[in-house]
Amino acid sequence: MTLSVPNASDATQTRRRTRNSYSRLSGMCATCEDGCPGLCEIGISAFRAVEAIYPQAFGEITAGSEKAYPVDLSHFTINGGVVGAVGVEPDSDKAVFPAVNLEVSLGHDDGIKLGLPFVMPGLGSTDIAAKNWDGLAAGAGLTGTLITVGENVCGVDDEADLKDGRVVHSPELRHGIRTFTDWQTDGLGGVVLQENVEDNRMGVIEYGIQELGVEIVELKWGQGAKNIGGEVKVQHLAKAQRLKRRGYIVLPDPDDPGVIEAYERGAIREFERHSRIGMVTEEGFMERVGQLREAGARYVFLKTGAYRPAALAQAIKFCSQAQIDVLTVDAAGGGTGMSPWRMMNEWGMPLIETVTLARQYCDRLAQKGEYVPDLVVAGGFAFEDQIFKALAMGAPYVKAIGMARAPLAAAMVGKNIGLELASGELDPLHEKYGSRLDSIFLLYHELKDRLGPRIEELPSGGMGVYHYYQRLAQGLRQLMCGARKFSLEYLERDDIAALTRQAAELSGITYVMDLDREEVDEILG
Repeated sequence: MTLSVPNASDATQTRRRTRNSYSRLSGMCATCEDGCPGLCEIGISAFRAVEAIYPQAFGEITAGSEKAYPVDLSHFTINGGVVGAVGVEPDSDKAVFPAVNLEVSLGHDDGIKLGLPFVMPGLGSTDIAAKNWDGLAAGAGLTGTLITVGENVCGVDDEADLKDGRVVHSPELRHGIRTFTDWQTDGLGGVVLQENVEDNRMGVIEYGIQELGVEIVELKWGQGAKNIGGEVKVQHLAKAQRLKRRGYIVLPDPDDPGVIEAYERGAIREFERHSRIGMVTEEGFMERVGQLREAGARYVFLKTGAYRPAALAQAIKFCSQAQIDVLTVDAAGGGTGMSPWRMMNEWGMPLIETVTLARQYCDRLAQKGEYVPDLVVAGGFAFEDQIFKALAMGAPYVKAIGMARAPLAAAMVGKNIGLELASGELDPLHEKYGSRLDSIFLLYHELKDRLGPRIEELPSGGMGVYHYYQRLAQGLRQLMCGARKFSLEYLERDDIAALTRQAAELSGITYVMDLDREEVDEILG
């Protein structure tokens, strides 16, 4: 069974000349014909070189892995029963799905309260995040969830002021944080400010704490779902030169006279800005955590990626020793796709393996009485059944789910509906529901009751995220009600079953035909 089909993808805007006949080893057409203009990734690479590494159109799209992993969440099913209820009185008038509690508390003191168990992790300096940030932040604020200002936001801020290499003013970062707090409801949720190597050198977190009132900060190991990453495309020479001065890796070299000449005649149209991968040591990690707490951080998170098991064990152990509040683990297949396309498909530990190992490692620490941080897992989540399964699989340590591409999709759709209404040119899909926000957006009146006149200020992208999250919330409540679990804290591994022996062996979740075997024997005698 071939798990990957390389050399052609909508993500890279490439295809094979012979669509139905190709080599399973290389992904090349079975017959490569002299005269083909270069439709596949090899062909595009022959004249666009490194540009062909990345999904296209870069900065305008998000991209998700196409790899078919041997075991994924679809290989598990959700269990239910007909007896009793956990977390509510077993009364048919009280044990109804709207009564399911989806609130969750995170942190060493349970002080971070979320209205829903959702986190938007690491939305950094990419164009797609910047274009949709207002909607994402407003939606997170209205639903009481977490949103992370990711790496490099200050670094790419054209208006940022740096003194001796340290940021002293960043309108972009200020706007990003304020957009969330302007829509935050009942103190639920929060903004997480993340740092990578360059952010650390620029003192971004210290600036955020001291000047912008940030309370939750996040260290980052590597590039999350990717091995390396942090790519941004820059179209202007002056900006590329400025980013190089700020310490970033910029390719091609914007100070090279030959590159400048090629840019001026249009041969070079863009530059790549890259971040460094960082080097983790136990001593350095503990020192940085201490610095952040001394600077005033109330909560400290760590985000790590789909690295090998020893690296995951290091992350969990270091978090235990440093009393880190939340560890986010980003599994392979996740991310927004602002990275090399083949890396998105062919690198790292997949979700089921990551959740299984993380839970095993947390169990080992807990059995010795050591501190265990709250876990957030990410890796291509989009729907309520996936969320249920991952929370159950990682119980009791996994407290919330990280999602980026899916909320971004909701924000983009909501934003574009607003743009269509402003232009008077509605897409037929939207027009069939009406020609006003209050008829197209189903929950508009619910929001209006909450916000009053402020509803007019709400970005339509925020409405999109709010509606999407409410769909997820109701769907999750229905699944939990069916499983007779009326609060997230009661979810456990027994609430799901493995559909194949391979899935059961890998995850430790009971195979569906072995489920309840002892209880069945007792019932039937």
